[in-house]
Amino acid sequence: MERHYTDSHVKGVSTGTTILAAIFDGGVVIGSDSRASIGGEYVSSKTINKVIQVHDRIFCCMAGSLADAQAVTKAAKFHLSFHSVQMESPPLVIAAASILKELCYKNKEELQAGFLTAGWDKKKGPQVYVVSLGGMLISQPVTIGGSGSTYIYGYVDAKYKPNMTREECLEFATNALALAMGRDNVSGGVAHLVVITETGVEHVVVPGDKLPRFHDE
Repeated sequence: MERHYTDSHVKGVSTGTTILAAIFDGGVVIGSDSRASIGGEYVSSKTINKVIQVHDRIFCCMAGSLADAQAVTKAAKFHLSFHSVQMESPPLVIAAASILKELCYKNKEELQAGFLTAGWDKKKGPQVYVVSLGGMLISQPVTIGGSGSTYIYGYVDAKYKPNMTREECLEFATNALALAMGRDNVSGGVAHLVVITETGVEHVVVPGDKLPRFHDE
């Protein structure tokens, strides 16, 4: 008899996405594909924006259960808005990552969602944090996640370097997403990218037919 497990500690989570974030000289790029899947196998939407703005210069990417991730980011937005009113200043990026961590940790038995948090603040400048399933929080200069990330670890290790220019980092992120979307059947659609610096936020959308290609398709 086939046995079905519902415990999150036993059952693997198929994320069906590609997300990334990378720091460059003076800012950070965060981005994702736009394809949503059911069970990591069947594509349900090609137009999901997984790069969510939680405050003026703080964004996060989500992977895992879309419903869980949307609920967590909605709660995080509320907490950060309230926090900024109390402090009478914009929240720090680590504050946003910590809120996501607490929400994920306190509800780790029910949630199946992980996040990349990226942004800029006056205290530490550009930052990237990973909030994994279960609520672990790690700071990294560059990170990738989702099912498509398994195809691009080598590319990221070889091509990312500290203190890249904005243009170099944007090209790096676009190429990484294109490579993952070309190999992973549940990553695809368009590439959503956000560039965050001291001067502001820039949204970049690269259509699927404009993405660079590295192999015959």
